[in-house]
Amino acid sequence: MSVLIKNGRVITASEDYTADILIEGEKISAIGKNLSSETTHALSPEEIDATGKLIFPGGIDPHVHLDMPFMGTFSSDNYETGTLAALHGGTTMVIDFILQTQGKSLHNALDEWRSRSDGNCYGDYSFHMAVTDFNDDTKKEIKDLIDKEGITSFKTFMAYKGALMIDDRQMIGLMNEVRDRGGIVTVHATNGDMIDFLIAKHRAEGKLSPLYHYLSQPEITESEAAGRFADMAFYTDVPAYIVHLTCEGALNQVRDATERNQKIFVETCIQYLILDASLYEKDFEGAKWVMSPPLREKKDQATLWAGINQGLVQVVGTDHCPFEWNKKLMGEKDFSKIPNGHPAIENRMELLYSEGVEKGRISLNKYVEVTSTNAAKIFGMFPQKGTIGIGADADIVIFDPKKKHKISAKTHHMNVDYSGYEGWEVTGKVETVLLRGKVAIDNGKEKIKKGYGKFVKRGKVSKVI
Repeated sequence: MSVLIKNGRVITASEDYTADILIEGEKISAIGKNLSSETTHALSPEEIDATGKLIFPGGIDPHVHLDMPFMGTFSSDNYETGTLAALHGGTTMVIDFILQTQGKSLHNALDEWRSRSDGNCYGDYSFHMAVTDFNDDTKKEIKDLIDKEGITSFKTFMAYKGALMIDDRQMIGLMNEVRDRGGIVTVHATNGDMIDFLIAKHRAEGKLSPLYHYLSQPEITESEAAGRFADMAFYTDVPAYIVHLTCEGALNQVRDATERNQKIFVETCIQYLILDASLYEKDFEGAKWVMSPPLREKKDQATLWAGINQGLVQVVGTDHCPFEWNKKLMGEKDFSKIPNGHPAIENRMELLYSEGVEKGRISLNKYVEVTSTNAAKIFGMFPQKGTIGIGADADIVIFDPKKKHKISAKTHHMNVDYSGYEGWEVTGKVETVLLRGKVAIDNGKEKIKKGYGKFVKRGKVSKVI
């Protein structure tokens, strides 16, 4: 089967041109002017007219939590609903987080997550391994996960003490092993001890509204941890990546690290670019935006946009981790019992185009970099993923840059009964999405079946992209 996309404006991280794209099987086989079945010798290709449309590589969201156990419940999007919603929003691949149970092996966690993911995905997927108990036994598993399973990124938590957090000794040990095996260490960089102290203080004072979730995680808790992580990564010389960085103080720690010739990859999330902490003042409705780290201030938004253009922030993800409203209500009388998370997997690409490209904050090429190409490069999938080029997977988004629409829980495909962006007017709409050569979404209609998404084994990584 072949597909011929005609007359689209093709945007990659480095190029911008009008051309036709021929897809044969799962791969892009030709790019050029005036392609046809006669010139390419393709047998009766399905033609798609992309005149006036933008063509992007399929989005890659390297930070999602699907079917994730948390605070006695599970995130409401599973691998079926989450990857389908992602496709509707132009994201053709996600990287989810496996969470090791303390006292159990990494492979045990991998088996548990695969029991939920395999055969259930619409879009392509891979995993990060969150190491919550680094010891002599788990150390031995790192090589096998990288070489045999194609899982090359290892997540660490500097918060959630007693459940996910590791100490600095374990961090150094993990960094040394991952460096030697060709992987990368990623981090949730917030000071867990300080946060726990502030949570206990606010609860003791009867300050229990969602606002105190925010006030229990001031900027210093993130900037301190980001700096400490940067120092450990510098000492061990491991490829390093900070997830969901939110604030000026933390980004300044990364900026300072460049003065000693250190490279740290940085991800922010769409919500931190366009939402701010004033939402926590909406009484319990503020629970919609309870996430960790929390939303920050307007000055932090300005810093993050600048960081993208300065090359300090390489990736915009989502940290998609939705919970139905009745689950959020578990914390109605105590902010510390509100499940942390926010739905955005479907909204990222359109919101970033509308708020970034359309408003002149970032270029089209930068948009492709931070939504797709850089994630593919950092996590060992480029050029199979993350670009439009001959031989690459035919993961393609055909995008109408002029179409206006509003975001609403009534029309989104995420399995959650509210939206953090309800009524937000967006300019730019995902029209058609191809995944490995097949039309997956066409004008809001899915064209593939559950199970088409496949696990992507990733290659070893480096400290440069």
